[in-house]
Amino acid sequence: MADYMLEEKDNFIVIGLGTELTSHYTDFAGLSKEKADFWQVVNEDGRLDTLKDIAANDYIFAVNETVNNKMMHYAGVMADADSAPEGARIIQFPKGQYLVIKGEEKSSDELNNKLSAIAFGEVLTEAENFAYVGGPNTTVETGRKNGLVTGKMWIPVVEK
Repeated sequence: MADYMLEEKDNFIVIGLGTELTSHYTDFAGLSKEKADFWQVVNEDGRLDTLKDIAANDYIFAVNETVNNKMMHYAGVMADADSAPEGARIIQFPKGQYLVIKGEEKSSDELNNKLSAIAFGEVLTEAENFAYVGGPNTTVETGRKNGLVTGKMWIPVVEK
């Protein structure tokens, strides 16, 4: 099984700008393209920079969440709910146990894809003591090291 940790986290808020994902949830290539296209747009149009201005830290969040039976994907930052710009979603992450998987890749997209594949394709399918029961999950870009993007995947889990 892949290398992972279980970590207790306090509740936190991510302010995110989102897009609905329309590819089937098993269409990994389609979902990856939709997410990459979305990130290109929010980087180019300055909306991600607007979020960075209200951020509590330097972390960038790529959040996946089901809202009203729609698969949503958000670019976000950790911030106070009061600072959310118009059109942004306040995404609440619960206090509790989180599956945490670390990684590094050449780009943010590659990091997100790699960590998601490890989490949902390996760790959660093989886990015997805990399970993901829904709610938002996120890849957190924590910085850059030796030309690589570093980060973690945080997924809320419960004991089985």
